[in-house]
Amino acid sequence: MLADVKILAVDDDNFNLQIIQAMLEDMAATIYTANNGQEALALLESTPGIDIVLLDLQMPVMDGFEALQRIKLNFTLMHIPVIVVTADQQEVTRVLGLGANDFLAKPFNPDELRLRVMNHVRSKKYHDIISNMNATLETEVAKKTADLRDALALSQEAEYEICLRLGRASEFRDMETGMHTRRISEMSKVLALLAGLPEEQAELLRFASPLHDVGKIGIPDRILLKPGKLDETEMQIMKLHTTIGGRILSEGERFHSLEAGCTVALQHHEKWDGSGYPAGLKGEEIHIFARIVMITDVFDALASDRPYKKAFPIEKILTIMEEGRGIFFDPHLLRLFLDNLQQFVAIRDQLKDRQEESDPLLELLSIT
Repeated sequence: MLADVKILAVDDDNFNLQIIQAMLEDMAATIYTANNGQEALALLESTPGIDIVLLDLQMPVMDGFEALQRIKLNFTLMHIPVIVVTADQQEVTRVLGLGANDFLAKPFNPDELRLRVMNHVRSKKYHDIISNMNATLETEVAKKTADLRDALALSQEAEYEICLRLGRASEFRDMETGMHTRRISEMSKVLALLAGLPEEQAELLRFASPLHDVGKIGIPDRILLKPGKLDETEMQIMKLHTTIGGRILSEGERFHSLEAGCTVALQHHEKWDGSGYPAGLKGEEIHIFARIVMITDVFDALASDRPYKKAFPIEKILTIMEEGRGIFFDPHLLRLFLDNLQQFVAIRDQLKDRQEESDPLLELLSIT
């Protein structure tokens, strides 16, 4: 159970506020209430540490749309997750475009409300950890050692661990496999070295690559966990995970891994031929970190079991990736990857998910 959780519920109907308070009673959270957007903003500015906002749309004085926009444009408030609570699902795309992290349709299920609140509060807590990373690392260094070399090693280890765990937060929501971020991390470093990047840059990519899908934290469950094919509207919302990830990791210039992670999160769905998203970048306009992560991410996805598919045979993986040469993938980087495939399969074998009894990729590779 998360500790010291502060929740702000905003609705002009006091009965709705009482319902929300009753539904969240088991969380043992501190719940603040406001009857309109103006009151909500005043509370947010005067009450430090609020972790999440449950926001109605139709309210007097200041409605939820304006309040949401002001929250997301305010530097000190923009990282607080906002769940829009509405009976009008026609407004979903609009509020997501304004920066809402999720929405909940009225009337809502108590269990769903608690789970969504806990998921977004968890991501907020991760953001708080990152925001205070420097102070946290300095404290840990002071406790463990006064030796500068050991202190630097410890801070780097902690920074990497935070990147991994933030990456794992997105995996937890979309039922991704447990070791996926570790595999992407190690594979990306190997491919970076093969591409001639300096060791320092390759290690930076090892830190940054687990953050590629962190923006999925902001995608509604009904889309992220949908077992079937997404329709066009749902796909447009799913694509927002790139820009959401960029927003989560923005303004992290003091921490090079977060700055690089921001680039990877924004660009890892850009395609070599310019048909990707969100910016339609083409060729070497796409940062080499993102081009590398696209290759390792696609390979690991094809080679892994998912709730909706089994791992593909190595022959099919090679065919699919070859078909993406010059379309999805940087041709040079793909050739380096395929020419050294044994190294990447070995990483998968070393970092298998616990539920995998064996990984047949090495044996299959030896046959091809």
